[in-house]
Amino acid sequence: MKAVYATDLSEASEATIANETCLACLDRIGIEEFHLVTVVPSNVHSGMPGMNFEKRRQRALDRYRKTFEDAGFGVETHVVRGTPHRRINGIAESVGASLSIVGSRGSSPLENRLIGSTARNLARTSVTPLLVNRIQRATEDPAVLEDHLFERMLYATDFSENAQEAFEAFSYLRYATKEATLVHVRTPADPDLDAAPREQLDELADQLAEWDIETRIAVRDGDPVEEILAAEGEYDPTTTLVGSRGHSRLRRLLLGSVSEDVVAKADGNVLVVPPKRVA
Repeated sequence: MKAVYATDLSEASEATIANETCLACLDRIGIEEFHLVTVVPSNVHSGMPGMNFEKRRQRALDRYRKTFEDAGFGVETHVVRGTPHRRINGIAESVGASLSIVGSRGSSPLENRLIGSTARNLARTSVTPLLVNRIQRATEDPAVLEDHLFERMLYATDFSENAQEAFEAFSYLRYATKEATLVHVRTPADPDLDAAPREQLDELADQLAEWDIETRIAVRDGDPVEEILAAEGEYDPTTTLVGSRGHSRLRRLLLGSVSEDVVAKADGNVLVVPPKRVA
């Protein structure tokens, strides 16, 4: 499996790359090769004679390369210009990545606009599963909030095809997951279901039990985003797993995006799984 690791070369990004436990978690789920990507925005110019942003960023990526190689991974580096989320998606698709990873400092309104915008745009448009690795905010020496990325998973489902696609991520997460909480949020707009939510969650829990994952289930009532975030606060997962409705602009306008809001507002890591692309 290949992964795209997007970095803005900040101290926060470096904290995620330097974390040996996080790298071990990614190795455990089958990642063998990383493509390190940094994007120079189109509106950034050299300014001073002799200044070359691409060369400076390439030198920084070369430093990061050693960290990954020392951990046993294959590494390729990419310094590109353009709109960050579009270029990251393009590279992920071109190399056949199974996962894209981006660091984010969290849900502060100001930081969400300046730093979290790429993470939020990727949550909306990513062509691969996207891991948003949460980094400490308001500190001079940032670190990742959770060393063990997938040890305790919170899986939120509305029982749709997109949610089922996300659940299938446990086929590889199981090698790093010890416990999982399965959550469904009932809303007044929900259609009648053939089976009660708890029965459907029990069926999913039985599948995880076959992989020796300790599982609990929870049915909550209210706004999906608010209740997922409340469940995150209650159960303290290392990562929250959600499905995405995909990157169709019309579908986003009609349906909204729970996954996008969870990425923007969650305190911890979020893994967003998009629907399979149809040729």
